[in-house]
Amino acid sequence: MKFGLKLHHSGAGANPDQMRRWAHFAESLGIHLLMTADHVALTPDVLKQYPAPYYEAFTNLAWLAAQTQRIELGTTVIVVPYRHPIGLATLVANVDQLSGGRFILGVGAGWSELEFEALGVDFHQRGAIMDDYVDATKVLWTTDVASYEGPFVSFRDVMLAPKPVQSPHPPIWVGGASNVAIRRTARVGDAWHPLGIRVEWLKDIGLPRLERLADREGRPVPALCPRILCHLTDSPLPNDERVAGEGTLDQVRGDLEALQTLGAEYVVLDTKRNSPTSASPTHHEEAFRTLTVLAEKAVDLEKETVR
Repeated sequence: MKFGLKLHHSGAGANPDQMRRWAHFAESLGIHLLMTADHVALTPDVLKQYPAPYYEAFTNLAWLAAQTQRIELGTTVIVVPYRHPIGLATLVANVDQLSGGRFILGVGAGWSELEFEALGVDFHQRGAIMDDYVDATKVLWTTDVASYEGPFVSFRDVMLAPKPVQSPHPPIWVGGASNVAIRRTARVGDAWHPLGIRVEWLKDIGLPRLERLADREGRPVPALCPRILCHLTDSPLPNDERVAGEGTLDQVRGDLEALQTLGAEYVVLDTKRNSPTSASPTHHEEAFRTLTVLAEKAVDLEKETVR
């Protein structure tokens, strides 16, 4: 099981120096993957959760590709309806080229109605738009001169160059834990990337549902690659009130062991809950200490797996 980290790229303390520091810290710690999220228009509902500044995902990842050597880079997640498929396919292919094939594309339909309105995209059609755009993007990556006709986008005789390094395209992780997101994962995803889940729900409901739908689609079951919290507490939290990744060190270790047993290929850690929304100036140091402790536990898990 590999570990990823959500980059601190918005709010107080988010700046190029600190983001470079996060990337070097993650790579030196042996973390396998660094991921950024996606907002384009900082509308009031977005700002309640993600204070300004907010660094754009693809620009950030292209820059971080030059700051790092081994760590994979990805999105958790790109809001697909915000970008025309030709533009999205071009951005992904370029970052995959610039990083030497280290890119992972996490995709989602989005949640901010105000942001959709600001961008002139139909919020209520976002799922259908996403499905159409993902299909169109795959055609651009896998065809020398691409043509596509869909309900929301059409184009003819478009060449995309360069193509992604990874063939036929970078891994696509589908975000979300709703029934719609699981169906979408079964249809087009290389991995399922649920956020804020409980391990028992994943074991008893989420994964069996994904397996059934993948079988119905005639596809292999996509890999499990969740994003969980990284929030250590001094006292245990009631198991029926917490999500994976929050609680004491023993509780979080138990979550990681359970996810490993369930076959998770990656677990992405999100330190956002380690500080209030206003983002305390000490957030970086608190997060680094927490991640160092968890990295030691991750090494223990890897040793146990080898045995």
